[in-house]
Formats: sequence, C-alpha cells, structure tokens
Amino acid sequence: MRPVPVLLDCDPGHDDAIAILLALGSPHVDLLGITTTFGNCSVEMATYNALRILALADRRDIPVAAGSARPLAGEARLGEFIHGATGIDGTSLPEPLAEPDALGAVDFLRTSLLAAPAPVTVVATGPITNLALLLRDHPEVHSRIAEIVFMGGSTERGNTTPAAEFNTYADPEALDIVLTSGLDLRMVGLNLTHQALATPDVVARMRAMDHAVGRACADLMGFFGSTYSDVFDFAAPPVHDPCTIAALIDPTLISWHRSFVAVETAGRWTRGATVVDLHGRLDQPPNAQVAISLDVDAYWDLVLAALDRASS
Repeated sequence: MRPVPVLLDCDPGHDDAIAILLALGSPHVDLLGITTTFGNCSVEMATYNALRILALADRRDIPVAAGSARPLAGEARLGEFIHGATGIDGTSLPEPLAEPDALGAVDFLRTSLLAAPAPVTVVATGPITNLALLLRDHPEVHSRIAEIVFMGGSTERGNTTPAAEFNTYADPEALDIVLTSGLDLRMVGLNLTHQALATPDVVARMRAMDHAVGRACADLMGFFGSTYSDVFDFAAPPVHDPCTIAALIDPTLISWHRSFVAVETAGRWTRGATVVDLHGRLDQPPNAQVAISLDVDAYWDLVLAALDRASS
C-alpha cells in the first residue's frame, strides 16, 4: 500500500495533537504539510501548538502555515472551555524547531496541491474556513484534491449547542461551500467519534510507552478527560480528530453510509447543525460518505502503535 499524501488542516487541540502524531507515526500516511485555523484556540496559538507537537516528534521537515483567524461571517468562537488557555493544556511540550511557512494557509494549500504529482487527500479537523476559501478562490485546485475528510457535524445532536457540533457551528458558511463543491467528501461526526473514548486503559497504555510522546499524550488525555467530565459528564474523553487519519490508514475500521448532507446556516436554534439524510427522505442526491460505526479496539491498537513509532 502506497502512503496516502495528506494535507492536514487543524486547530490543535488535544485530539488534533493525537491526529498529527498518528499521521507522523504511520507508514501509510505521507504528511505533506499542516495548516492551522482558529477553533480550539486562536490561530496564533494553534500554529505554535502544531510546531511544538512536531518538535515533540523531532520532525522539523513538515511545513506549517497559519490560516484563518475568524469565520467567513461573524466573530470567532474558541474552544478554550474544553482545551484550556493554550489549546493543549495539561503537558509541557518542547519549543518549535522551525518557523511557520512564509505562505499563508490558503496559498500554501494551493501551491502544495498544484505541485503534487498526484491528487492529495485533504483532512480537516477544525473549522473548515481555510478549505472554503481555497475552493472559493482557487477552483483550479479542485482536480488536485482526491477527497476531503472532515471531522465535524453529527447524525445526531451537537456538543456546542443542542443541535450543532463545535467545528460546524464555528463556520457553517464555510462548510456549506465544501458540501456543495462536488468533491468527494467523508464526514466523521460526533456519532462516530463518541465511540473513540480514551478510557483509563488506553491512557495507561500511552504512559507505559515510557517515552516523551507517550507521556505527553497520556498527560493530554488526562486534562482532556477532566474537562469532558466537568462539562459533558463523560466518563472518558472522545478523541475525535484521529478518526479521520485512521480512516485513511485502515478503511475497515469505520463503516460508512452514503448520504445527502447539508448544514444549517440560518436557523434560530439550529445554526451549524448538519442535516444528514440517512434514509433518503429529502430526495436529494448523496454528496458525502458519513461515518457510522467504529471498530474501537482495532482503532486504539492502530493509534497507539503509531504514537509509539512517532517517538523514534
């Protein structure tokens, strides 16, 4: 199996940190670069966090480009109530080994896609503003995108409002551009990621690795777990974002349902909610593969093995 070329757009973020390390530690992923956005924290902090996570894995070869500081409409809403003031509270990470790329995120994505010898998979684990701007302003890249895999939305209820998941609530206008782009899309929503819980056994396996990456991940899950317990009364935190990368590494981990997906941009109570027509009631053509169920044990075996490899 040839490695999948990937551009990762993210807002690190405890679970984004695990997603980055999963990509770095998997021989099945060729991580071409990281772009950052507002979301779990400010875009400035997200960029700093991405660089520090790369430093934790001693990887100075992965470029990082800073992107959007706010959504297409309105003001930025940040997830610091879950992720803490830094976006990745709970552990001490090394200082960056490199500076951010001189190009901004949209120009970096455009340049990277056009330069790649084959179409690239774009993974988005934060508000999808950067990708919306890319697709809106640079239609020449559409043919260079193999697919977009995004963490966001749900087939069920939300976690920021009763109806809306955080990433989709943060910029529904951006998600609407992506959903109507005609590109191949895969949606990994809360209904799937709430199956990916970092239980005490999972955290113990991280700490037992006895190296900097394992210890940092265990510490991150400890902080993440405490806020999820306080805010949502979860017994263990759902580690959302690595599910997107895991889907590329082992397609058998997740079952999918091809559906029509839309996002609500105007609802008084439902702004940012994803409308997922699992049963074809809206008579609209399907536009996305929607993640439904996760092989939890195989998922964690895959993630933990990659975290171990990312330390070397």
